[in-house]
Amino acid sequence: MSDLPDFQKRSPNRVRPLLNGVFGSNFVRLETFDDGHFRAVFKPSHFVLQDNATEPSKSQWNTLKKQIKRRDHQIFIFKEHGTVPCDETAKTACYYIDFGFFLDIM
Repeated sequence: MSDLPDFQKRSPNRVRPLLNGVFGSNFVRLETFDDGHFRAVFKPSHFVLQDNATEPSKSQWNTLKKQIKRRDHQIFIFKEHGTVPCDETAKTACYYIDFGFFLDIM
């Protein structure tokens, strides 16, 4: 039994504007999954790293999650996040965050 909720199926065309609003020019791509959840891939330049930090802090990730949730109250954001290749050449790494939309239960 999965600990994840069931996700509402949404068109990627409805989801991209939300991500463009959050990431702006740092948005790279949207990946879709069969269970209805999505992966937002974005450039590392979205985060401003402090001092000699090599990756975003936990606080920066939490702030990003809050920014995304403010865009749509039905968003569920996965705890895990990380890096993936930005493109097929895999010369640079991008960050990702996975999310889905709760089913409408009335």
